[in-house]
Amino acid sequence: MKTTLHVNGMTCAHCEAAVKGALEDLEGIQSVEVNLDAGEVDVTFEEAKVTIDDMKNAVEDQGYDVD
Repeated sequence: MKTTLHVNGMTCAHCEAAVKGALEDLEGIQSVEVNLDAGEVDVTFEEAKVTIDDMKNAVEDQGYDVD
């Protein structure tokens, strides 16, 4: 399954790495693509292992807002 998270507050490569790392640490994440300019993160994941709420919480724990 694939989803796009809209993340506010990402401005640099460090932001991209923090968000990508937080998501990749979750079990069931298959791929993460960050688009800084658009403020979007495309995530491919296994629905049986991880939820969109899990992903949102992981990103918010890094200090970013997810719409």
